[in-house]
Amino acid sequence: MVTGRTTYRGIAVLAALAAVPILPGTVGVASAENVPHYRMAEGATKIAGSPESTDAPPLHPGLHTDAIKRGEQKWYAVNLDARTNAYFSAVAAPTPGAKVEDYGDKLTLSVQDSNGTTCGSEARPSFNGGGMAYPIADYVTRRIGADRTECQKAGPYYLVITREGSETSGPETWPLEINYLNEPRLEGSTPAKPGQGTWSTATPAPRTDATKRGARGGTGFNDAGSVASGVWKDRIRPGETRFYRVPVDWGQRLNLSAELPNATSSRASAFLARVLGLAVYNPARGAVGDPSFVSYTGKPAAAKEFTAPVDYGNRFASTDSVNAMRFAGWYYLAVSLHPDAAQYFPKGAELTLRVDVRGAAKAGPGYAGPAGAFSVTPEDRETAQKGETAQEAAKNGTLMTVAYAGIGTGVVLLLGLGAWTLVARRSAAAAAASPAGPGTASGPAAGGGPGGRRPSLPGQSTDSTQQASQNPRFGPPQGW
Repeated sequence: MVTGRTTYRGIAVLAALAAVPILPGTVGVASAENVPHYRMAEGATKIAGSPESTDAPPLHPGLHTDAIKRGEQKWYAVNLDARTNAYFSAVAAPTPGAKVEDYGDKLTLSVQDSNGTTCGSEARPSFNGGGMAYPIADYVTRRIGADRTECQKAGPYYLVITREGSETSGPETWPLEINYLNEPRLEGSTPAKPGQGTWSTATPAPRTDATKRGARGGTGFNDAGSVASGVWKDRIRPGETRFYRVPVDWGQRLNLSAELPNATSSRASAFLARVLGLAVYNPARGAVGDPSFVSYTGKPAAAKEFTAPVDYGNRFASTDSVNAMRFAGWYYLAVSLHPDAAQYFPKGAELTLRVDVRGAAKAGPGYAGPAGAFSVTPEDRETAQKGETAQEAAKNGTLMTVAYAGIGTGVVLLLGLGAWTLVARRSAAAAAASPAGPGTASGPAAGGGPGGRRPSLPGQSTDSTQQASQNPRFGPPQGW
């Protein structure tokens, strides 16, 4: 499978490194003020969607930032060809502690052609965490395929994002992060939808590794901490959502468990209906089903997810949680802890994350061009094993490149110095063996070579007046 990420993705995120603070997770008294906000992508393009299609700003592939008020609708213009699958995602990130209403406060996303025809299904990400404000995200697509009749032609299209909400919810403006990705076309035939019963739906037991490794969750998709198969631990504050990412290749699936410990405080005894949430997103930031929120009574609790195996043909499935498992790449895990958990964990709780990437990696569908975000590379697996963020992986990769370049330069300098010394010594020996000519002193010429000249290197002057001023001792050529 052709991939093109390793050459440019580290550079793209390196610019964000200097702006990334110490990741959240230190123990402290929980409040909305000290819960970190969603971190937008560094270098994202600012854009202002228009309430009318006629004034819609052009949207290009990549990340963009905007903001949206309650009841507002925003239009963005895109030009699409007749061969490429295009994905458009939106992340709404209300301030932690903001007032939101479950299922009532939401976004609606759609792609429409110039005739107003909706391309495929709409997406409606909403809240279902017991009134907790956390980042919500999903995507819509313009997909090319023999099973589709609408939106198959090249031409102008629109991404339409609407924010809905009741008057009883918070009036705050929500920051928006929009991502536009193109999926390369296939080189061969299109894989079919997996047959019924080709994979098991029975949830296996979670991993039970004896050692817990330290994970560092981020505030969102852009600074998510990497994890691989294993048992990981982190800290989470009431009101906080922490993001992680894990590489999942073709043919593989995820078995996940996010867990809270028992409470040690004897003063708390309340029943919390929705306290711990776990959501999964695909590489295009599409929701893999609905977030799973579980209750808490002071005893250990776990939110679990078990996905379908990654398969190109899953895009033809009618079930959303299966449909979203349509390509390889980085999958994202979002773990949320309700603010009411402060009754049990006023200074934050230890979070256990059990990650099991199940199944052997298989060959991809055969893209005609670089797979980009829709692939898993050896560098991705190494980053996940180390638990690095994208910024850390980019920094380490750049430092390694600089180190290799420095070693290479040193080797070249040493080789050049050795060659120069060898030539100079041979010239001196030849001069000593030659008979003294008329008008010359006996023995080697004063300049260190025949005729009083030192051997010259390319780019070095041989003028006699310059030679007279040079140090006659051996050393590296000037300019080295």
